[in-house]
Amino acid sequence: MYQLYDAQNAMMAPLRAFSRIAGATLPHFGYGSESLRGGYELWARAGLTHARPPFGIDSVRIGDAEVAVHEEAVTVTPFATLLHFKKEQQTPQPRVLLVAPLSGHFATLLRGTVRTMLPEHDVYVTDWHNARDVPVRSGRFGVDEYVEQLIAFLHTIGPGAHIVAICQPCVTVLAAVAVMAESKDPAQPRSMTLMAGPVDTRSSPTAVNKLARSKPIEWFERTLIDRVPWRYRGAGRRVYPGFVQLSAFMSMNLERHMKAHRDLYAHVAKGEHAEAEAIRAFYDEYFAVLDLDADFYLETVRLFFQEDALARGTLTFRGQLVRPAAIKHTMLLTVEGENDDICGIGQTLAAHELCSGLRPHLKRHYLQAGVGHFGVFSGSRWNNQIYPVLRSVIAANDQAQLAARTPLKEPVRKPA
Repeated sequence: MYQLYDAQNAMMAPLRAFSRIAGATLPHFGYGSESLRGGYELWARAGLTHARPPFGIDSVRIGDAEVAVHEEAVTVTPFATLLHFKKEQQTPQPRVLLVAPLSGHFATLLRGTVRTMLPEHDVYVTDWHNARDVPVRSGRFGVDEYVEQLIAFLHTIGPGAHIVAICQPCVTVLAAVAVMAESKDPAQPRSMTLMAGPVDTRSSPTAVNKLARSKPIEWFERTLIDRVPWRYRGAGRRVYPGFVQLSAFMSMNLERHMKAHRDLYAHVAKGEHAEAEAIRAFYDEYFAVLDLDADFYLETVRLFFQEDALARGTLTFRGQLVRPAAIKHTMLLTVEGENDDICGIGQTLAAHELCSGLRPHLKRHYLQAGVGHFGVFSGSRWNNQIYPVLRSVIAANDQAQLAARTPLKEPVRKPA
């Protein structure tokens, strides 16, 4: 499967290159060329990229000032980079680890999420690597290794941080925080936000959930897993290819994607540059795919989508049972979207019942009306309605725990 895809991709490359050149030169030829340019652009974009796009966040406005932002690779492992968006300012801000999905796209899918949070938070991101670029000698990467990676990143950031999981990593983040609570780890986060994640897929099952349960795990391994071709650094590594995941996503809303490209052609043909650029920006990100290590993909499907292991209380980490009830001090915020067709209503909310050791004032749930899956962490509803809730939870918990650690002053005693 992978060899055939790679060969087809290589054969199409000259045609896409020609289309890019032709599309760039046509505007100079006068009337009627815009329509042809639209056609050439569709041909030029008929392919995927396997390299991470840039975040492109060079500065952020804080108050009346424009503050420079630099990407800093704090820790680099074979499978991920802990990326810090370091700002040129001295004012301390709440430290937040933003855990990106590892489900076929790069962490840059959260570009808008990062940009929104940066003015008021010190943001770190899990920048997952493309498994096809990870040599076989780097070893396996399954759910246990993923959880260990999250714990190691929280240790690097240090005690007092906050963690935000978006979509697929909600389950592993909850597991990681539970493991840290069980061992009384001083780096336990002050707050944990789970956004549109499959904590318990038995609630409002979606087409994604039903597909995961429709076949035995052996079918997924036999049908969807392949080895990386020999011309890449990860040659021989077993992976779930990113192009397969993208095909699955596309098939769920095929008409919508076809309409978007028809609209792109029309906008280019009419010279509507701003409208065309908005569609380009989305699909530049959407068509940038990464491969998942086969162990991680298969364990994720089996444990979280077929067995609901964490929700049923059967998930283990390095042989020990994972107990979310052990979490006593990390505030929990869950966020869901009313129209989410990937993660149904109630699937993320299920975390509250699992975290039975938390007092009621340390739990909060927010359901956003009128948004689908991506609207939970990007777009106007995220910026104007969801983010303020997250910001207030982080700020309140930050201040509360700082106050709890501040020693009380001895009362001043007046002489008798």
